[in-house]
Amino acid sequence: MKYTVSIEIALPRERVAQLLADPEHLPKWLHGLVLHEPLSGVHGQVGTTSRVVMQMGRQKIECTETITRREPVDLHGIPSESIVHFDREIVGKGMWSAVRERLIQAGPETTLWESESEYRFSGLLTRLVGLLMPAAFRKQSQQHMQDFKAFAEQGEDVREAKR
Repeated sequence: MKYTVSIEIALPRERVAQLLADPEHLPKWLHGLVLHEPLSGVHGQVGTTSRVVMQMGRQKIECTETITRREPVDLHGIPSESIVHFDREIVGKGMWSAVRERLIQAGPETTLWESESEYRFSGLLTRLVGLLMPAAFRKQSQQHMQDFKAFAEQGEDVREAKR
């Protein structure tokens, strides 16, 4: 299953990249995040592997995230290229996913965030979930982007919002 979602954020691309890259901000916009801890490497850098635990309703999902691409690579925190790429691979029980993020400068104070996701499932139950619920995956990805936009533009914190 593959899909792409996008959202426009009323901030310069450099600021959006900084906010997305800061692990301290993850709980403020990534609803359901219980834990995101690097197992090896430095958060956000290529090759870094992290343990990620998400709470989805009554179910906890644990997976391993590996950063597979980050371009341009910039040690000063401000990318200079017109498009920022940030890709990761996520592996969990019965599931593999690749997420390719692109931050595109749409204007001097506007960023287009495009996220392309690909999922593969193994095992009967997880394959059924993937076949029967593709719209739910897309909707969840779009919701994460909307939550980030609200956090980045207005300082809203999902931990304080009622769901």
